[in-house]
Amino acid sequence: MDLLTREEYEAIAKGLTLPTNAFIDGAFRPAASGNTFESVNPATGEKLADIADCGLEDVDFAVEKAREAFEDGRWSRIHPSERKEVLIRLAKLIKRNARELAVMESIDSGKTILDCETVDVPETIHCLTWHAEAIDKIYDQVAPASDDHIAMVLREPIGVVGLVLPWNFPLLMLAWKIGPALAAGCSLVVKPAAETTLTALRIAELAMEAGVPRGVFNVLPGGGADVGEPIGRHMDIDMVSFTGSTVTGKRFLSYAAESNAKEVVLEMGGKNPCVVLDDAENLDRVAQHVVNGAFWNMGENCSASSRLIVHKDVKAELLERIAHHAREWNVGAPLDPEVRMGALVSKAHFDKVCSYLDKAETVVLGGKAHDGTHVEATVVEVDGNDHTLAREEIFGPVLSVVTVASFDEAIAVANDTDYGLAASIFTSNVKRAIRGARAIRAGTVTVNSFGEGDISTPFGGYKQSGFGGRDNSVHAHDQYTQLKTLWIDLADDEDEAVA
Repeated sequence: MDLLTREEYEAIAKGLTLPTNAFIDGAFRPAASGNTFESVNPATGEKLADIADCGLEDVDFAVEKAREAFEDGRWSRIHPSERKEVLIRLAKLIKRNARELAVMESIDSGKTILDCETVDVPETIHCLTWHAEAIDKIYDQVAPASDDHIAMVLREPIGVVGLVLPWNFPLLMLAWKIGPALAAGCSLVVKPAAETTLTALRIAELAMEAGVPRGVFNVLPGGGADVGEPIGRHMDIDMVSFTGSTVTGKRFLSYAAESNAKEVVLEMGGKNPCVVLDDAENLDRVAQHVVNGAFWNMGENCSASSRLIVHKDVKAELLERIAHHAREWNVGAPLDPEVRMGALVSKAHFDKVCSYLDKAETVVLGGKAHDGTHVEATVVEVDGNDHTLAREEIFGPVLSVVTVASFDEAIAVANDTDYGLAASIFTSNVKRAIRGARAIRAGTVTVNSFGEGDISTPFGGYKQSGFGGRDNSVHAHDQYTQLKTLWIDLADDEDEAVA
């Protein structure tokens, strides 16, 4: 898709009809309380809409309708190929409305239109199509048994699922969850982040148009205390999949333990190491990967390369090249397709990121904030891995540099963190690459590149970065299904038969 001009995108934004109400049982509805909250464009401060501010009564109603839909089988018991056809129609509808969704995503989140047009919307379409195509290709199993028995291992949809989304990739994270959940036959109660509600509501509307039955796909805007916690504690929700901060993720474990012991899958934070050894080749290319990993999406990325662990012998040259490439990441209006870094998602988050800039002692590049909305690509050197900037997840465009003197020290520093979501290692020695990748405690480790794999590879973390399952790949389907053993006795002898 060819990019437009800033003026053309701004004209589209002005003409958008924004969804403002909750989507429950196949229709848009105001919150039961009648309350609303403001949705604000983080780049301009302009109010976009008054959004339904849901609460416990809305959660109860949505779960009731989701349960009805699940139990009567309107989605959970139709033929897998029928679900496949519906999800493919949804992907086609998203493609048909791609530009509208990209602009909506940008004005709601501060993300650049460049990323929304070229990454978020296309990857959303690809994700849904991939999981749709997997529906009739994932087989149940027959276990080894004697001639007198048949042992079948069946997958069944887990039931009513709560999906709690982050604000950094609203559309794409929605797809990561609804793709396998709908493919499995579950009914959904979705809570988008309060900062970024628009595209989730629009996708629910498109899903209804595609043929997802009423009650199967419900979206409840609102705050964590009013919607998120009631979802986590609800006695009739069978499973919750959450993406967001580690602090909030841990709360969902408590909610589950204090309610119905529902299953919980968590994808949480990271302080991801990028290890550059002394034998890394083509430092200019390495620098490009480091910069992309640190500053893409304004650093609002759980898998961002936020710690550069670099060997002392290549540090000076690498930092020089990083500074060169980081200057290409200009800040500006998100709807300008020439801009690489948009606005941070909210004033509160902007203030949080700036509070970390105040702790920086040696600033190599950047370190400046603009207009209460944007933060420049920033590189800081820290004195060891115990520094606050090396330990805490900033979730902004700040790269902390830690110097090491050996391979073993680099791996030790990489693992010296509470997190374990992603990592990368740069070296020209294949043995060191494999040894290092195996030794780093992270869910995804890339060699000589920054990345997260693709839709075919599982994504999730070790330690306080993840719990209970993985997004993406066929493994994502596991968390939305239950395994049932069906044991059939074929014995003819009455003495051997099972009563």
